Amino acid sequence: MDRLDRLRIFCRAARLGSFTLAAESLGLARGGASRAVQSLEAELGCRLFNRTTRLVTLTAEGEALL
Repeated sequence: MDRLDRLRIFCRAARLGSFTLAAESLGLARGGASRAVQSLEAELGCRLFNRTTRLVTLTAEGEALL
């Protein structure tokens, strides 16, 4: 998966507020969206989302990227 794909997944997850919904809407496995965003975070060297068991919200860095 290239950077552009990971950015698309990031944008979808940010708009939907859910990695699961983002994955489903893009036809990916459930964990696929989360792993893609984790890879993007590692590449960029910052966290893009605050994650809890119930929701994901953008960090300041995530908002700037979006």
